[in-house]
Amino acid sequence: MSPAAGSRPAARPGPDDLRRTFEAVPARAPDAGGPFADSWWGRAWVDALETLSMDEGRLARGRTYADGGHVAAITVTPGRVIAYVHGSRPRPYRAELRLRTFSAVDWDTFLDAVAARPGDLSALLDKEMPHSLVDTAGETGIRLLPAPGDLDPDCSCPDRGWPCKHVAALCYQTARLLDSDPFVLLLMRGRGERELLDELGRRNAEHSARERPAVPAMPSVEAGDALADRFLPPLPAPLPVPPHPGGPPPYPELPGARDPLSLDHLASDAAARAHALLTTGVDPLAGLTTWQDAVRIAASRPTAGLTATTRALYRELAFATGRSTTDLARAVAAWRQGGAEGLAVLETPWDPPAGPFDRARPALAAAGFPRFQPRRNHLTNAAGTLQLRFGHDHRWYGYESDPGEDDWWPRAAPDTDPVGALSALRG
Repeated sequence: MSPAAGSRPAARPGPDDLRRTFEAVPARAPDAGGPFADSWWGRAWVDALETLSMDEGRLARGRTYADGGHVAAITVTPGRVIAYVHGSRPRPYRAELRLRTFSAVDWDTFLDAVAARPGDLSALLDKEMPHSLVDTAGETGIRLLPAPGDLDPDCSCPDRGWPCKHVAALCYQTARLLDSDPFVLLLMRGRGERELLDELGRRNAEHSARERPAVPAMPSVEAGDALADRFLPPLPAPLPVPPHPGGPPPYPELPGARDPLSLDHLASDAAARAHALLTTGVDPLAGLTTWQDAVRIAASRPTAGLTATTRALYRELAFATGRSTTDLARAVAAWRQGGAEGLAVLETPWDPPAGPFDRARPALAAAGFPRFQPRRNHLTNAAGTLQLRFGHDHRWYGYESDPGEDDWWPRAAPDTDPVGALSALRG
């Protein structure tokens, strides 16, 4: 039986079209039969997956996990598919499937072959993926679907199977992504939809230009010259700046509309920022990236639990930045820990110069703490559960993870003293 209507994953494209996040797919009915995937591309992915020399027993358990809705939101970037998969332990495992990307030469060869076939070219420019693309690519020696040596699974669980059942579940759930949008396969091979269509459009335009006769170019005119003989009245004087930023208008409750309380929060934040710019001439948030600003906005919500309004705001901000709500929650914890520098400590390892970082381990040992292992700007205990990260502001940021899992979350306030930071981290 095909997946029920409305069960396909909703995709959130990233700002650069090279990162797409799909919401988790609900569990299938216990009596669901038939093929796992609904579309031709989804079933072709499953067939290719099952014909590779992978562990059949773990594949079967992975399919059961996928059927049971154990796979959380999936993020796809060139050559990588990543998701958290819920297993037998409370904290989910981080499953990753790496797929070999095409080289620049492979892409040129493939796109030349597509451009030579009007049917394939027309379908792709209409944002459709014809089944004949598999044959078109195959005739040039390129395999679109997975072939031996293409897949490299990885998981934070202790099972060293190839793949483990968590990655197997991710493999099967990827077929449902292809049900929703087969262009995901081309993204996994290295090209985003926008870049791909732009390149095909350029090749199509070049072909059309060669087919039609040359037309003499019209002389260009500068905009200033075109407006030189026109009278333009002066602009009116600007209105006075109000003493306080105004509140946003009430938003109507419309079916299918975004959450009005989230819009209210975003509009209030934008009004306060605009008022500061008008009154001081300085943007208080200048220099923040879109992602940093989204994290800042989410971190401004109350900290006492996730209310329905806060969850809705998180979904809106995650959608706008192409991240998952888990990514956003982790980043918010880092922002509340240390602002923009706390977020940088979370996301960007670096190599500290000689000095305070080198003196940290002797200081911890003198305070009676167990041995910590250094790696770049991180100090991690032998159990893999506690970690101190050294920031560019010369403060130590505490992190915690469950044993055996590389899933670190910011904890406790930063401190210039590593002993003080570790003491706060241990409670």
